[in-house]
Amino acid sequence: MSRELGEMLVRAGKITQEQLAQALDQQKETKEKLGEVLIRMGAISDEEDLSTFVGRQLNIGGLRLADIELNPEVVKMIPPDIARKFNVIAISKLGKTLIVAISDPNNIYVLDAIKFITGCAVQPVISPEKAIQKAIDTYYQDTAGIDQILKGLKEEGLEVIEESDDVPTEQDLRSQVQDKPLVKLVDSIIADAIRRGCSDIHIESYEKRIRVRYREDGNLMEMSPLPFKYRAAIISRVKIMADLDISERRLPQDGRIKVKFGDRAVDLRVSILPTIFGEKVVMRILDPRSVNVDLTKLGFSENSLEEFSQAIHLPYGMILVTGPTGSGKTTTLYSALKQINTTNINIMTAEDPVEFNFEGINQVAVKSDIGLTFAAGLRSFLRQDPDVIMVGEIRDGETAEIAVRAALTGHLVFSTLHTNDAPTTIDRLVDMDIPAYLVASCVKLIMAQRMVRKICVSCKQEANVPPGTLETLGLLPSEIKNLKVYQGKGCPACNSTGYSGRTGVFEVMPVTPEIERMILSKASSAEIRDYAIGEGMLTLRVAALEKLKKGITTVEEVLAVTA
Repeated sequence: MSRELGEMLVRAGKITQEQLAQALDQQKETKEKLGEVLIRMGAISDEEDLSTFVGRQLNIGGLRLADIELNPEVVKMIPPDIARKFNVIAISKLGKTLIVAISDPNNIYVLDAIKFITGCAVQPVISPEKAIQKAIDTYYQDTAGIDQILKGLKEEGLEVIEESDDVPTEQDLRSQVQDKPLVKLVDSIIADAIRRGCSDIHIESYEKRIRVRYREDGNLMEMSPLPFKYRAAIISRVKIMADLDISERRLPQDGRIKVKFGDRAVDLRVSILPTIFGEKVVMRILDPRSVNVDLTKLGFSENSLEEFSQAIHLPYGMILVTGPTGSGKTTTLYSALKQINTTNINIMTAEDPVEFNFEGINQVAVKSDIGLTFAAGLRSFLRQDPDVIMVGEIRDGETAEIAVRAALTGHLVFSTLHTNDAPTTIDRLVDMDIPAYLVASCVKLIMAQRMVRKICVSCKQEANVPPGTLETLGLLPSEIKNLKVYQGKGCPACNSTGYSGRTGVFEVMPVTPEIERMILSKASSAEIRDYAIGEGMLTLRVAALEKLKKGITTVEEVLAVTA
């Protein structure tokens, strides 16, 4: 199907033969679908455009699922496992004909299977794969499934571990957490979070309840509560999956789980922490499909992207990305490395932990407990003939000193720091005992970033915001006069949050000759900031306001992530 689709696009003049050949070569390496490769390359604008084109070529109607509300009873005519496996969802039923949205209308097997299951004639319409996945997540909610599993646990009389002064033996724990309903419960919690595109799962023990929360688009949301009596069994099941010591309940533990979800492998980084009412579990979901490593899709303004792209192609020097945990620093660095990753460059990274694997990049996981620190890894890297080095984080003076030395001896060094904005990063390096003249010589660009939630396009509506509020954000009266501000009303597509997805906000500060001079003269970060703004630097607040003006995010998000 891939080559056939490609030839159709070439004949229609949508792409060139050279673009098709390049996409097919990339497809062999990445194992992605051809359409995904073409969209990533920029040859096709988006998935909606591609599905519309395929629908016209095959004389099949297209449908924007986000624009319509489905009948749950019709949706459930197709069993959830079939819907998820083949990415298909029932839209409506007209007499004895069932209209279904499908991303691959050439899959006759699926259409025949649905016809057999439902007893209806099947009429396909084409929709983008991600739109169908989102609809499936919305209309096949797993909470009911989890409730059924919990009901099954109760009916089967499963013996669970209760908190008491008597600590169960490891054998007791292992025998109790292997029961199928409980295994299915934990699996369902993990699968539901992956389907929603969540970044973390929190399972927390309190005095009289156990709470499950998912972090979605940067915000924690509480899910259906679990019965208190299952808390020890659930946590023990997670420990077994992560190959941890289930009899140890007094000390923190860390592990990893690897699961297969659909056609891809997903890693979960597991952290267990003892609390006063039991153990808390946090699982960080490292899903390759959820990470966007295309610099052009991260949210840069045109000028900021140009400045950052120029810096990452320099032969040597240091590029620093700053921001709090969860602000997308690692994704930005991965995107930069991917853009410069060619066969004639030796790229080495030291990470804690390695979140995603990339072909052609030598990635090392830091293990401080055995002496493999960032500093130790960096020293070893310098004996490995590197061209580009990425250090996950500069945490101490020793790591900073080696990174600076590497940048001054012909290497391009990427790293991260925890500072509030770009100019104060210089003060942070000086505080780590790096002389100002070395900072001025080696640092080529500093970028601060944050993530703002995007308004859900399915329920986007104009918001009534007082002009005074907009003025306090820093907007001029002339800008406010004709400005339309939006918000999300909340709908099934966004789980009633009004937001769907996130985008980056960037403060990019190239270290120009004048800023070098200011660093050498020990100018304050405020003075450097004012000069950089005069040179055209967009502050985090101004960059966020640009997103507000374009109707991408809300006033609340601008206030939440920028000062």
